[in-house]
Amino acid sequence: MTDYDNDKFENKMANAIRFLSADAIEKSKSGHPGMPLGMADVATVLFTKFIKINPNEPLWFDRDRFVLSAGHGSMLLYSVLYLLGYPDIGIEDIKNFRQLGAKTAGHPEYGHLAGIDMTTGPLGQGISSAVGMALAERRLNALFGDDLCNHYTYVFAGDGCLMEGISEEAISLAGHWKLNKLIVFWDNNNITIDGSVDKASSVDQKKRFEAAGWNVIEVDGHNQQEIADAVYKAQKADKPTLIACKTIIGFGAPNKCGTSSCHGSPLGEQEVVAMREKLHWKYSPFEVPQEILNEWRKAYERNKNAYEVWKSNADKNREFLDFITNKLPKDWNLPLEELKKQSIEEKTKVATRKASQMCLEKIVPEIPQIVGGSADLAASNLTFVKPMTNFDASNYAGNNVMYGIREHAMAAIMNGMALHGGVIPFGGTFFVFSDYMRPSIRLAALMGLRVIYVLTHDSIGVGEDGPTHQPIEHLASYRAMPNLLLFRPCDVVETAEAWELAIKNEKSPSLLVLSRQGLPCLRNESSENLSAKGGYIISKTEGNAKATIIATGSEVEIAVEAQKILLQSGIGVNVVSMPCLELFDRQPEEYRKNVLGTAPRIVVEAASPFGWDKYVAGNGAIVGLDGFGASAPGGELYKHFGLTADVVAKTVEKCMK
Repeated sequence: MTDYDNDKFENKMANAIRFLSADAIEKSKSGHPGMPLGMADVATVLFTKFIKINPNEPLWFDRDRFVLSAGHGSMLLYSVLYLLGYPDIGIEDIKNFRQLGAKTAGHPEYGHLAGIDMTTGPLGQGISSAVGMALAERRLNALFGDDLCNHYTYVFAGDGCLMEGISEEAISLAGHWKLNKLIVFWDNNNITIDGSVDKASSVDQKKRFEAAGWNVIEVDGHNQQEIADAVYKAQKADKPTLIACKTIIGFGAPNKCGTSSCHGSPLGEQEVVAMREKLHWKYSPFEVPQEILNEWRKAYERNKNAYEVWKSNADKNREFLDFITNKLPKDWNLPLEELKKQSIEEKTKVATRKASQMCLEKIVPEIPQIVGGSADLAASNLTFVKPMTNFDASNYAGNNVMYGIREHAMAAIMNGMALHGGVIPFGGTFFVFSDYMRPSIRLAALMGLRVIYVLTHDSIGVGEDGPTHQPIEHLASYRAMPNLLLFRPCDVVETAEAWELAIKNEKSPSLLVLSRQGLPCLRNESSENLSAKGGYIISKTEGNAKATIIATGSEVEIAVEAQKILLQSGIGVNVVSMPCLELFDRQPEEYRKNVLGTAPRIVVEAASPFGWDKYVAGNGAIVGLDGFGASAPGGELYKHFGLTADVVAKTVEKCMK
């Protein structure tokens, strides 16, 4: 490691990060000082010499993106944003680190502060989503050229980010796609919470990245000239770059640096005092001398001309401005309306996964921002349609991403695309494999991103593949996740309605949960998007209903058949299709009461009954599953588990007694 001259001005600029971070964490009595202290020199070089940003226009579309994948080191980012002069953050925000209602949360939260490009915290998510940002940049560059979209995605990642399995999937794709505008700085300090890295890993990360098709550069993470030289080289590379920064965790803390004790706990008052002495920092807590602030805030001047030139170019291109704001073309949904009418006329019977493909054939040509894909299951998810071309290193303008068998990375990459802007992403896999995607889906919900998941093979209707492929508990678990819309349509019409709602749903992700088996068209009109209400009476009896059968997806057909059986005995019941419980719960109370009625309510769904009690309200029953399914033809399984019209009809009669 190079001798560190604390009186050198560029090192003082780095020390401003260190002491803002250490002081805030000490005041909070909570936080992770090790990484901000260790990566301060790298951050100083990146943000004062290279990164293209405008603090006064923080959402400048052609800015460089920065992802703090090691989100526990959030005080590094907050310190940098303050030093750069972002109007959204002041010294009081630094002082209120990790306090209730503060913008400066324990981990960076997207939307809390300008300059935070994504919510990070779960390790591996940041570096993986950054691949999606870099993908989106390359696609828009291919479509609109360097004058409108030409920027880098920079990432700070630690050993934890690289150990998480999702990173392996993501870096392999980034290398395969030759995303040369992606530059990752690895905080190579050999320390994790429990001790030194070599206690748990002997992976040669540099060789790992090289094997994945990356350019790799190794530097002293406390030598600012070496760091700058590495960035210059990385910017000229024809593939993504890992800059391995050999750093000392907790740099400057004389008794704790280089140890796990400074990873996730405040340094302590005495250690901060000793650090001030060691680094020649003669200023009070939260004090940054004006000359250092002035130098930091020259970043705006460095990029001012670039911003003005870009804005002039963008203002002349209405198509580009509409594209990057994800403005939907006028009448984009008219082909969907025609599909619904045709399906009703022809009584189209198809699996809802096929219905989804029919919808995509209408949607993709109309919406240029659409980018789809599948985790090597396009033939089963039916996510690929003829107007699409593959995105790869030879065709960055493509709109179909072949992720391979990488559900984890697919979901995170879609988040990155949505965060970048100019992309409306969707991706497919089997519903049961959404377990691999759950952390990314949760972050999409947390950040409020328009990401669409096409999840097929939704029930025991999968059949012979058996319990490993039969998603029994998944509907309940995703319905428990805040800010997420889950659609389980029963036919072509509801599938088209779900797609329309998902496309329009700008502030949360949507799950389209679709059947493998063919389902009849149960709707007889499509003038109104009834799925937008979440639930509605799809088949109404004459006179007063003696009961209400509530169903979703493939079980709506069973409910309608049960209605016919009951009518033969003179029992009239209403059938409610409830494709989206979340939207139904948002409806006025009067509407919900009218739909559900006051008679006994019987729910039928080929899944765990968990969560349905609030609709039954102690006056009815739930016909569902309390086990993991079995391996047999789908139709036989429905009979075996009692998911038949006869069983539903008998359950209604029992409840009426």
